[in-house]
Amino acid sequence: MTKKQKKMLTRIIVAFVLEAGLMLCEKTGVLGFMDGKWYAFVPFVVPYLIVGYDILLKAAKNIAHGQVFDENFLMMIATFGAFAIGEYEEAAGVMIFYQIGELFQNYAVGKSRESISSLMDIAPEYANVEEEGELVEKDPEDVHTDDVIVVKPGEKIPLDGIVLEGSSMVDTSSLTGESVPRTVRVGDEVISGCVNGSGTLKIRVTKEYEDSTVSRILELVENASARKSPVENFITQFARYYTPAVTIGAVLLAIIPPLFFGEAWGEWIRRACTFLVISCPCALVISIPMGFFGGIGAASKIGVLVKGSNFLQALSDVKTIVFDKTGTLTKGEFRVTKMLPVTGVTEEELLEKAALSENYSDHPIAAALKAAYGKKIDSDRVSDAEEIAGHGISVKVDGKTCLAGNMKLMKLKNMVCEAADAVGTQVYVAEEGTFLGCIIISDVIKEGAKDAIAAMKKAGVQKAVMLTGDKKETAEDVARAIGIDEVHAELLPADKVSEVESILGAQSGSEKTAFVGDGINDAPVLTRADVGIAMGSLGSDAAIEAADIVLMDDDITKIASTVRIARKTLRIVRQNIVFALGVKAIVLILGAFGLASMWLAMFADVGVAVLAILNSMRALHIDRE
Repeated sequence: MTKKQKKMLTRIIVAFVLEAGLMLCEKTGVLGFMDGKWYAFVPFVVPYLIVGYDILLKAAKNIAHGQVFDENFLMMIATFGAFAIGEYEEAAGVMIFYQIGELFQNYAVGKSRESISSLMDIAPEYANVEEEGELVEKDPEDVHTDDVIVVKPGEKIPLDGIVLEGSSMVDTSSLTGESVPRTVRVGDEVISGCVNGSGTLKIRVTKEYEDSTVSRILELVENASARKSPVENFITQFARYYTPAVTIGAVLLAIIPPLFFGEAWGEWIRRACTFLVISCPCALVISIPMGFFGGIGAASKIGVLVKGSNFLQALSDVKTIVFDKTGTLTKGEFRVTKMLPVTGVTEEELLEKAALSENYSDHPIAAALKAAYGKKIDSDRVSDAEEIAGHGISVKVDGKTCLAGNMKLMKLKNMVCEAADAVGTQVYVAEEGTFLGCIIISDVIKEGAKDAIAAMKKAGVQKAVMLTGDKKETAEDVARAIGIDEVHAELLPADKVSEVESILGAQSGSEKTAFVGDGINDAPVLTRADVGIAMGSLGSDAAIEAADIVLMDDDITKIASTVRIARKTLRIVRQNIVFALGVKAIVLILGAFGLASMWLAMFADVGVAVLAILNSMRALHIDRE
């Protein structure tokens, strides 16, 4: 509880004790001598002012600035009216309970912000810059690219950079939600906001502070509340017209029956004051934004940054999720996945010939072959390498002519072989006119991709679509392996936008489409989809800029979790709207007919607000399962 909240609690307790004492004195006849006197209200003014002076000041300031109709104005008019008709206990009591509700609301809002504002703890306070062999403590904003900084054990990494010296375990949990530390060594990239473990790191800075990961994330978090959902915008507009309407309604309720039907003024003014207390829109104005903020907070706990409540609401309506393949569903890393040697040739022999043949090549296929071979290649064994464009390579290995390439190379060299019946990049190998076999190299599917797709469908997503520039056979093989419903292959970047346009055009009602990409080459599609979800490398600039929702690591299982969070958040928000408006409508009608006391009115305001806020706080604790 903040210092301000503690001060308010003290005021409430003092006012409550005085109010209870005055009510006891009134019941026992101690204040009987004041009955009927014009100054009978004075004792009740004391607790009233102790607890409510700030409400009166706010109302006066708002009126002076032309902002008349708000909850402060409603409370001021209602309690003044209660004093005017002799309802002194109710006037002071209503103000006390209103402030109890406000205190609870402020406390609850503060708690709901904690999971997001805790991200602000990633902001580094200083950087140790190495200058002429000495460490100088500087503000991170004063450090420039290519400067060398030293991060000691337990310190936050202040800027993005590359490790020059040292090794350590780095805690990335504040950014990714992942509790397992990440090992970094010389040559590895590190990002700002992470906490260094047990080793000292010397890092060359690669980005200015304003362009660093931590700066961009903080900017994203700070701006999240500015992007309001359609529901929030509706409530804002609703409150703008609702408050003047109920104020006018209360005035009409107070004057029409006495003026035109000869009713007693005191009774109808009391009803009008009750009407005003009931009508305060606190439950909606506070609980609905808080519900969305809670949902955003729940997502941040698992390492998912949602840029605004509008995107959270859109995600709750997503029925189709479109995926880029490479870097999203697959790792974008080529590996040997199958070896098909002919009879009499071992897999080891086949792989050795292929790796030696590709010794001088830097192509990803060659890198995959050499990585699978896993041994140091003796370059003296390789000579006379000749690359045949679009076909492969001819080279002498141990003095014998070897071929490694595609089927076109085999046909060009009149090799007798059959095309392999396997999906992936096929590398055919021959030696001295004899076919040795085929090696299949494929992009590796990410661990958990199949489970992630299944979890999304369980969360309510109806269709999973994959877009890729790969060959149709390769794409369909990946789709079958992980449970994708629809595949569009051999696409250029512009074609991906067209495919998403077609999917969006086929939507009905409030259905939405999300696109999941690596945030590097997919910016146009991320922008065009209803919801863009960046799947790129940890904290990449492109991901943070292009997407509406950023997954701070490559765990695509978090998409299903975030969909569930979004849908439960919207359910909570809708429950609050129905509950608050329903209770207020019933009690307003009862108040207009004189069947609701000021105390019931107080429940319809503070009680409903507290219950709605308690419901909103559930959004903070939405389980990932």
